[in-house]
Amino acid sequence: MTDTVKFLLVDDLEENLLALEALLAREDLELHKAHSGEEALELMLGNEYALALLDVQMPGMDGFELAEIMRANERSRHIPIIFLTAGSGDAARKFRGYEAGAVDFIQKPIEADILRSKSSVFFDMFIQRQQIILQRDELANLTKALQAADQQKNRFLGVLAHELRNPLAVLAAGLNFLERPREGLDRETVHKSIRQHLGHMTRLVDDLLDINRIEHGKISLRKEKLFLGDLMPQALEIAGPSIEARGHELLVDLPEDPIMLDVDPARFIQIVGNIVGNAARYTPNGGRIAVTAAKLNDRATLTVSDNGVGIPTERQTLIFEMFEQSDNGLGIVSDGLGIGLALVKQLVELHSGEIRLVKSAPGEGSTFEVWLPLAQLE
Repeated sequence: MTDTVKFLLVDDLEENLLALEALLAREDLELHKAHSGEEALELMLGNEYALALLDVQMPGMDGFELAEIMRANERSRHIPIIFLTAGSGDAARKFRGYEAGAVDFIQKPIEADILRSKSSVFFDMFIQRQQIILQRDELANLTKALQAADQQKNRFLGVLAHELRNPLAVLAAGLNFLERPREGLDRETVHKSIRQHLGHMTRLVDDLLDINRIEHGKISLRKEKLFLGDLMPQALEIAGPSIEARGHELLVDLPEDPIMLDVDPARFIQIVGNIVGNAARYTPNGGRIAVTAAKLNDRATLTVSDNGVGIPTERQTLIFEMFEQSDNGLGIVSDGLGIGLALVKQLVELHSGEIRLVKSAPGEGSTFEVWLPLAQLE
């Protein structure tokens, strides 16, 4: 779609073209001149015209022949044609013109008001057509977005049902065992399983509530000036069960110089716990996860890397979107609702920080980096 309105003026005489140009000139109109039918056809290859004004009597290809060629060509057949003629206006002549695709005739000598009035109709029609095309394209894009959102919603509901059904089944089975005790029943194991799955369901609900609060501006941070080293053990403890269950090696490297942050401790723990827990879930058993902290100028940086399944290139721009889960084709698809990194991103940004995917490749693991401002010393 073009933003410029263009008219095509075709006449073999330069003085006639100059006269037409002077009569039609306006700031929002671009006038292209052609001295022959062949030149006009060449111009039509690279331009979209709102109107073509064709002189009937030209040497070689006359106006009628040019119009017939235009109507036979897909690119030019929609261009309105007004014939300019100094000849007689007999019915046979006009019939041939209309048969060739003309919308009107203007007799020479041309009356300026008539020319401007008739041409302005097609100028306005072109603008309206462009607006309709734009609205159509916007509607098509909106339709695609709505369809994608609907598909995403359906996927989310399916994942949510799966994530809730499994722990509920375990809870139901555990209660059944406790209500009907059997010989040799390890009650502590049953209690541990129930607590674990209740915790999983609680985290799911908490994440959903946090996302909703953030999107509606109802979440507030309770910041404190705290040392990063004091917060890390609690943050890593959240991912502990996943790391232990999969036999991962966890490497933690904190600087000797203390790093003081101005953060909401609960949210900081949630940020780190989600990132490290995500690395644990997407790393095959016996993998390695490294957590490194450092200080750079007025910011603290926290890097989490793993040697897990990695993220396909085409999905790397989507990982911070809601309900997005990575499936790299290696058979590992995370549990959860796909809101972990989306929630982390919003919590980091609430702290005036930034999170980014530094690098990732299928089969080679991923590295995430979080930047947070250092606490201002009073």
